[in-house]
Amino acid sequence: MPAQTRARSPITALMAAILCTWAALGLSGCGAKSGEAGAAPAASAPAPAVGVITVAPQSVGLTSELPGRLEATRIAQVRARAAGILLKRTFREGSDVKAGQLLFQIDAAPYRAQLQSAQAAQARAEANREQAAAQAERFKPLLEANAISKQDYVNAVAAFKQADADVASARAAVTTAQIDLGYASVTAPISGRIGRALVTEGALVGQGDATPLALVQQIDPMYVNFTQSTTEVLRLRKAIDAGKLQRSGAAEAGTVQVVLEDGTVYGAPGKLLFSDLTVDTTSGQITLRAEVPNPSGLLLPGTYVRVRLQQAQADNAVLLPQQAVTRSPQGDSVLVVASDGSFAPRPVKIGGSQSGRWVVLDGLKAGDQVMVDGFQKLGGAKVVKPVPWQPAAAAGASAASSPAKN
Repeated sequence: MPAQTRARSPITALMAAILCTWAALGLSGCGAKSGEAGAAPAASAPAPAVGVITVAPQSVGLTSELPGRLEATRIAQVRARAAGILLKRTFREGSDVKAGQLLFQIDAAPYRAQLQSAQAAQARAEANREQAAAQAERFKPLLEANAISKQDYVNAVAAFKQADADVASARAAVTTAQIDLGYASVTAPISGRIGRALVTEGALVGQGDATPLALVQQIDPMYVNFTQSTTEVLRLRKAIDAGKLQRSGAAEAGTVQVVLEDGTVYGAPGKLLFSDLTVDTTSGQITLRAEVPNPSGLLLPGTYVRVRLQQAQADNAVLLPQQAVTRSPQGDSVLVVASDGSFAPRPVKIGGSQSGRWVVLDGLKAGDQVMVDGFQKLGGAKVVKPVPWQPAAAAGASAASSPAKN
């Protein structure tokens, strides 16, 4: 058995050597092919396509977006001016009321009795005056005939004048009683929307101070109060005086737009009423007020809003999408694509925003191609292929309308 194993060993060794030779040849062939593939020059990558906008200067109104709050144009507190038990509430909370409309009824029985007493006192005073007037008339011819003393006549005339004064006092007491009786019926001082009732039936009101009963606010139209920093006001005025900007037209300068809390623009424009002459010493802000129509009651007092106010106009400005501008502490810049496809950053001057776009006042000229999208494709590219940029919404609409390809 050992002899046989030793006899086969040279053959086995020879076959192993042949197999190793084939394997070596095969590996060298693969290495040669791999080397040939690696030796072939790599194909140059095509220039990436980027979206650009061709600059076309135009006249653009410079709009400032300022914080503000809505306020009712008229606010009236409904208070109890007569003391008594509240008997009835005659309005629905949160509804619109008219001026003079009955809102609350206070127990009027005591005031009705006071009026009747005052009217009775007035009748008694008028009767006394008639008696005094008749006596003065009778004493006059008697004085001329020396039938009575002059003092008696003077006393009669004085009694008549005192009775006449008593009548005037009684009439004033009747008027006062009528006013107190009227206070028992609490009416709306202005037209507007009334809030919740602050008291309920059965409550004793009007004792001491006038008890608050409800609040009526006129919300059509509405006021919007907003502030602007003196720094921005001075900057705009200097630019206008230097001729860099122009004042907005009379129709546009007084128009404001209200941006609601959810970012939507309120449909009806407002009108600027005034700007305060005094600067707040704590904040350095100037207060402005505008009037906004509110026929549907959508705007509510106290709501936080933002106000867009056009104060100046630039003649040769450029509107760019916000993603085209790079903003940094060192300044604002854009990427401008040349005719040969090369691109380079260029500093620009921003003058505010309008409808989600930056207003560029300086740094660009007509015909410049500004890169808007495709920044992620640049990588190490030296040149790009500019194509007209389309907003996302427009691109999506065109893709949806194009027929599907099989």
